[in-house]
Amino acid sequence: MTLQSMTGFATVSGQLDGVGWAWEVRSVNGRGLDIRLRLPEGGEALEPAIRAAIPKHLSRGNVSLTLKLSRMGDDGAPVLNVENLSAVIDAAMQARTIAEARGLDMQPASVGELLSQNWVWAAGAAVSQTWVKAAKAQIPEVVKMLSNARRTEGLAIHAILSGQVDTAQKLSKDARACAEARNARTGGALREKVLAVLEITDLADEDRLAQELALLAVKADVTEELDRLDAHINAARSLLGEKGPIGRKFDFLMQEFNREANTLCSKSNDSDLTTIGLELKVVIDQMREQVQNLE
Repeated sequence: MTLQSMTGFATVSGQLDGVGWAWEVRSVNGRGLDIRLRLPEGGEALEPAIRAAIPKHLSRGNVSLTLKLSRMGDDGAPVLNVENLSAVIDAAMQARTIAEARGLDMQPASVGELLSQNWVWAAGAAVSQTWVKAAKAQIPEVVKMLSNARRTEGLAIHAILSGQVDTAQKLSKDARACAEARNARTGGALREKVLAVLEITDLADEDRLAQELALLAVKADVTEELDRLDAHINAARSLLGEKGPIGRKFDFLMQEFNREANTLCSKSNDSDLTTIGLELKVVIDQMREQVQNLE
């Protein structure tokens, strides 16, 4: 079992020749594999290596990768770009003055928000480019870390889905027993009503009534729905044991689950069976939420 979630995060940092950098890569669920990059000036040459490395480990998800660059002081600490920071603060103060003059409320940016921006830190063309090769060597590492993070979450999803499949199996078994009890009750009641009609009228066609009774029984029968539901449950267990991406297959299977649950509720004509059907729909919705995160 090698389930992977589509959600994960990883970071790797380094420094060389007075330049510090930090890789940050995160992913969320998506229909395909969408890669978005934010690279500093001088890091454009890294893009081909990044786009080649990610598909080797990931097949689905919206992946965002950011490379933050900073100039390091003699003590190894990042160096602020005081000129950039001062210019932005002055511009922000001017903008706030204009906004207040027009009756608008403009909240000032916090120190944390300012320091999170790349342009606050000394970097760019003035620094040595020897860092590029060292940073490039970390690309496979940070992508593999993201893959491992997604796999760790995949293990948790596997455990949750396994429990939910077990619950669906129990509800299917309960529904089958409830349907059999309902059939026994309603079958006897219908027979009594048919006999009563035959006794009080000469217009009743015994063959026609028997046909209508059989038709009603067929319409109310949920055996086929429960058989298909059990087949879907077995298919879900098989998928949980497969290697490789199963998210698309599981998503399609959940549509089939939902179809059988809806039909079960519409044909139940019994409060106990309806309750079981609604409980089954809740479990299916919970399963679908988990499946949406599967690669």
